[in-house]
Amino acid sequence: MAALARLIHLLVRLNEVIGRTFSWLAVVVVAACFAVVVLRYGFGLSYNWMQDLYVWAAAVMFTGVAGYTFLREGHVRVDIFYRPARARTKAVVDLLGFFLFLLPFVVVVAAWSWPYVAQSWAIGESSRNMGGLPALYVVKSFILFFCLVVGLQGLAVALRGVLVLAGRDDLVPPPMRYEGS
Repeated sequence: MAALARLIHLLVRLNEVIGRTFSWLAVVVVAACFAVVVLRYGFGLSYNWMQDLYVWAAAVMFTGVAGYTFLREGHVRVDIFYRPARARTKAVVDLLGFFLFLLPFVVVVAAWSWPYVAQSWAIGESSRNMGGLPALYVVKSFILFFCLVVGLQGLAVALRGVLVLAGRDDLVPPPMRYEGS
């Protein structure tokens, strides 16, 4: 059980580092968007690469922080029954949710997006806008990165369920403890 706890801790730490790092792209998005507006309406200038920059940075940020958001329970969920439930009930729901919904979702998205991303890399895809940014294939790769970070965090949630059901709540890392645990 201690090995499971270490793995959960590793996955949590990984998603925390990734999430906190990619969240800084919000500054890039706001600054680039602000610059586009000021240049366009203040000076009559427009640069397609700047528009690509804030859209692409937003795409990378949102896909990159998805696992961290999952860790912090920031995704929308209807938890009429989940929130007041006991920790053991939550653990069962989390395990079922991982195996019945999250894992199949991540696998299907990854499988269906792989050819799309691979083709983008093969052709060296860049912006469709004249004067736009190169390397759109890197941005498209973040679809797969999304699957990875969400899948890893889902695994951490499932493993937390295993620890709780085994009566080892004490081994669950603090950011993943159930309320009231």
